[in-house]
Order: sequence, then structure tokens, then C-alpha cells
Amino acid sequence: MESLPRPTRGVVNPAASEKVFRLERYLPADDLAPFVEYFWLVAWSLPDGVTHAQRTLPRHAIHVVFDEGRTAVFGVMTGSFEYTLRGSGRVLGVSFRPGAFRAFLRAEVQSITDRELPLSAVFACDDAAAERSVLDAADDAGMVEAASAILRSALPAPDPEVARIAAILRAIESQAEITQVQQLADHVGVSVRRLQMLFKDYIGASPKWIIRRKRLLDAADLLATGSAIDLAALAQQLGYYDQAHFTTDFEKLVGKPPADYRRSCKIGP
Repeated sequence: MESLPRPTRGVVNPAASEKVFRLERYLPADDLAPFVEYFWLVAWSLPDGVTHAQRTLPRHAIHVVFDEGRTAVFGVMTGSFEYTLRGSGRVLGVSFRPGAFRAFLRAEVQSITDRELPLSAVFACDDAAAERSVLDAADDAGMVEAASAILRSALPAPDPEVARIAAILRAIESQAEITQVQQLADHVGVSVRRLQMLFKDYIGASPKWIIRRKRLLDAADLLATGSAIDLAALAQQLGYYDQAHFTTDFEKLVGKPPADYRRSCKIGP
């Protein structure tokens, strides 16, 4: 089972989080690779009476999450997600490739945006038994294998549209000058209307939301390093009309204004 480096993108205050919980990512088996980007695992053990609230910023992925009493399929969440850790525990998640869950759901992916579904609504399984099979596994590899078996119970044929969606998302990630939906449509050679319908059907979030989210994640990553970049210049660099609009969007997503977030991530005196 091949592992990936610990991610920092989307994790609020990543340096502090490393001291609280173990976060692993594992690549899927070859037969699941057309659908699954990676498995992720969080494990923690905190002293009695100690809690840690971890905020995670949203990304354009569908997740299947195996969590004690809260196992579910999670559609794209358009707001940040906060999870309070206490005691000891493990959670395993499956992050699907953008667009790939459409074949499992057999419906517009936007129909589950900001919603949760029981596993049995999509996969051929008993919800409680599926949860136990994963969380009772002896180790990381056993958890991933148990989750993989559940996915295989409803494995569809790969959809060629997923590759097209991946190419569009790569354009957003790699082309810093794309800050508007019309620019993206022109870059990939489709109409704005067609782009919006494709994202609604396969991704579950609008092109505008994904472009904006990408800009805010870029800002959070930069500020988490303690970068001394001028915030007005950063707002302009990310395509915002002014610093005030950037600050409002950033605080809504991250929970703190940009300057406060940069200070909270600083390590040492």
C-alpha cells in the first residue's frame, strides 16, 4: 500500500495539527484508481479532558467517511468543516476523483451538495456492518482493504467525462490568471452555460465557487507559512477587487481575518 506525503493544503494551522493527530494518505488499488484519488486516515490519542477542534477547508470532492456513529457519504461541502477530537479514535475517508462519483450516484452530483447519505443509499452494504468492518480492522492497511471491498460492491464502468473534468480543474490550478468563469470557459473552449451544467452534473459546485475556493486556499497556504506579503497586494494577486472583499471571504472560510490567521500559525516567539 503506497502512502502519500502528509497534506497541508486545506488544513487550518497545519503546523499545530501535526502535534495533535496522525494524518495519512494512501493510494488506491489499480481497479479503484479511476474513481478514488486517495484514502485518508486520521488517528489521535488525547489525554483525559483535552480536546482539539480542527477546521478543514472545503474542496471539490465527494467523500465516504467511516467514523464511529457518523459513517456516511458526504457531498461537496461548500463551507469549512470543524471536527472536535477527544479521547482516542480513528477515522478513514475515501476521497473520490472530481466527477468520478457521478457513476456511483447515478444522479446529478449537485443533488447531494452540503448533504450526507447513508452508505446503503449508494453501496450494497449494511451501514452498521460496513462501519464495523472498517473501524475494527487491525491496522491502516486493513481499514483501507475493508473500505475498498465496500466500494467494489457497486463499482461502475469508468466515465470518460472524468478525464475532461480533470483537465478543466488542472487549468484552474495551473493558470493563475484565471479568476473569472468566462476566462475559464474561453481557456477550455466551451460556453459558460455548458461549463456550469457540467460542474452541476459531475462536480457538485459551480465553476465560480471552485475558482474562488482555489484562490482562498492559495492565500491560506501562503499565510500559514508566516509570509510577510502585503495583504492588499495578495488580494490583488488573487483577483479580488479590493482587500476588504478578500478579508470578508477569507474570514468566512477560515474563521479568522488574514492577519490574525498568519499570527496564529506562527511558530516560536
